[in-house]
Formats: sequence, C-alpha cells, structure tokens
Amino acid sequence: MRKLAWILVLLWIIVLPAAAQEGDAPVTTRSQAPDPSVYQLVTVAQGFHRPILVTNAGDGSGRVFVVQQSGRVRILKGTGYLEPPFLDLAQMISPSAGSITYSEQGLLGLAFHPNFAENGQVFVDYTDLNGNTVVARYMVMADDPNQVDPTSAQILLQVQQPFANHNGGYLAFGPDGYLYVALGDGGSAGDPYGNGQNPSTLLGSILRLDVDSGEPYSIPADNPYINQPDFAPEIWAWGLRNPWRYSFDRATGDLYIADVGQSLYEEVNFQPADSAGGENYGWNIMEATHPYSGAPIPDGLVSPFFEYSHGPGCSVTGGYVYRGDALPDLQGVYFFGDWCSGYIWASYRDETEVWHTDVFMQGVGNISSFGEDENGELYVVDYRGIVSRLEAAQ
Repeated sequence: MRKLAWILVLLWIIVLPAAAQEGDAPVTTRSQAPDPSVYQLVTVAQGFHRPILVTNAGDGSGRVFVVQQSGRVRILKGTGYLEPPFLDLAQMISPSAGSITYSEQGLLGLAFHPNFAENGQVFVDYTDLNGNTVVARYMVMADDPNQVDPTSAQILLQVQQPFANHNGGYLAFGPDGYLYVALGDGGSAGDPYGNGQNPSTLLGSILRLDVDSGEPYSIPADNPYINQPDFAPEIWAWGLRNPWRYSFDRATGDLYIADVGQSLYEEVNFQPADSAGGENYGWNIMEATHPYSGAPIPDGLVSPFFEYSHGPGCSVTGGYVYRGDALPDLQGVYFFGDWCSGYIWASYRDETEVWHTDVFMQGVGNISSFGEDENGELYVVDYRGIVSRLEAAQ
C-alpha cells in the first residue's frame, strides 16, 4: 500500500501540472480596454534610414532586425546597429526608394524560414530597378550568422507592377509553415485596372506558397482556388487595395490584415485561424464598409472589424496581437496605428465576441510598421528613423 501511495503521489506531481498546462488557453477576450496611462514607448535605437519593419529570426539568438526601405537590413546593437548590414540590396531596388521624395517602392518585406536555425533561409520582397515586385530567397553565411550571402539569391516570384504605388510587400510564415505574400492592387488611384476584383491576377491579394517543395515553389493542396481555372492558384485572400502589414497571432493563428483605403476610410480585417481561405475583402467595390465603385455589391464580401475615417488619420499600419510576458494585462490585445496621425489603437473582443477598439496613444510619429522580438514584446517603427518598444511606465 505504501508503494502504491508513493506512485500516486508521483503521478499527481508529474501528470496534473502537465495536464493543467495543456489546458491553458491563450487570452482572446477581455472585459475592458487596457489602461494606456500605465504604458510608455521607450526609444531602443535610432539613426535608421527609412525603417519599415522590425522582426526577429526565431532562432534563439534574441537578435532584432530592422528593415530599411532603401535596401539594407540592420541588426540592433545597443542604441544603434551592427556594421556591415545583415543584408544589402541597395543597388538592386527602385532608385526612388532612397530618394528624398516619399515612395512606396523599395525593400518592403523580410521573413525568416521557420527552420532558419537549421537551414539559414531568409526571404525578401522588394521592387527592382524596373519597379516590379520580386520575392527572393537568400542564405545566411555558414561562418557568420550576421551576414547573408549576396550570391545565394534565388528568385521565387516576379510580378509586374503597372504603377509605383500599392506594392504591398509584407512577408510572413503562417502557423502552417507556408509563406504568405501581400500584393497591392497595382497602384494609381481607384484601381483603374480592376485588379482588386480580378482573381486571375496576383495583384490585390495575399498569396500562400509552399517554399519547401517545387521549383521555385509549389501551391499548397488546400489553397482555396487551386482547382478553379479563373483564379490564380496562389491566392489565399483577395479584394485588397494595399495591405500594409498583416500578422498572425502567434498564440492562436488568427490573421489580422490592415488595408490602406482610398480617400475616405481605412480598415482592419480579421481572418480566424480555422478559415479555409478565399475571403474577398471587397476592394474596389467597397472602401471598408462603404460602396466605392458603383458596381453591384455581391454576396459574400467580408467586412472589416474596424474602420476609421480620414479625420483621425489617413493611412493604416497593421500591427500585432501582444503575446509577450513583460506586460501581462495586454495579452490578446491587437495593436495597430496610422502613418499620418501617429495614433495607436488597441482592439480586443469581449466575452460575447464583440469587437472594441480604443485609442491607445497619440502623436507617436510616422508609424511605418510594428514588430515583435522573439519574446513577443511589441516594437513601433517611426519612419523618421526611430525604433521604440512598448514598456510599463516608470
């Protein structure tokens, strides 16, 4: 009996905590908005040239990477960055990206393979010297983890851009291991070529690619339009104008897509993790929830969970759901901002699954992007050259 008792005690020690841990669910709802007065943005580093992204390699190194639109990727070091750059594409991208005049071209996206620690694969999205979109794979140097081999480039995808704006450009690996690629509608204004509602073109869409098989990639067998001849099989979601930053909730797999509006409204869309893809977000029939082109409104268009007019801003910048440890009360809150006004909003769902969105901060600067480090802590990127981190107020 005594032996049996000890066995039961050991089982209680080993099994029950594990079961409790397995049963812990990520925070997805809350009863009230977070209190912005107890948080602050702290400058981490500055002196960057047109920064448009902060990200991490997910390799356990703790490194934070800053993407500069003018073509270079920097690794944070102290209040500055390492030299030489992690990656330098300055001579390969559209010249206007480095000019004084603002441009939507340049180095626009960077993503590390989920198995980067083992395979050293880095993916970039940029506009080339002709202004067309290029998605390419590079390899990190075998003898220097802080340098990409410039001779290792493999072009995965090239898309002709009819105009210089609305290039999208964000890259991210989803929880399914596939690479997601954002493309705008091709530019100009009002979508003159109707790309947003043309599923045979890659423009105005988010693509889903299997970069671990095929040459140079393959189409995942469960992509929503793989067997429909009138659709490009790469498409995962469409009807987008210029998706400027989307992200996956690292705890749930839900997808958040910020789509820059035309002249009146900005929008943020939500795609649940169990979606089979194929959502049509409505551009250019709709601008957010408002009719735009005058075309008949078909059934099935997906509306944003939040929109705002061009009073409190003019160009939405998508962010992330907070999943860090340093600020536990922010768990499950999605943060995004506006390029023009410097507003940051906090969105969350209550216990009845109703969305709430509140202003969290104001006057932050030209918010070109947000970012996460390996621990899930949230960064804010000011296009004027500043990278900040959200922290508890002192």
